[in-house]
Amino acid sequence: MFLPPYSPDFNPIEMTFSKLKALLRARAERTVRALWDTVGALLPAFTYSECASFFTAAGYEPD
Repeated sequence: MFLPPYSPDFNPIEMTFSKLKALLRARAERTVRALWDTVGALLPAFTYSECASFFTAAGYEPD
């Protein structure tokens, strides 16, 4: 099967960043300090099972 040099469909970090960007846009912070505080507050939104699903969707087998 031919795959392009880089495929975001097979990269779990792309799925994670997509979710993070959507959550950040919803908050609409306008200062750097508030943005970093929001990123820290949003980290619990990424559960182990969700991250494992990102890896499974990208073709990896999580432990």
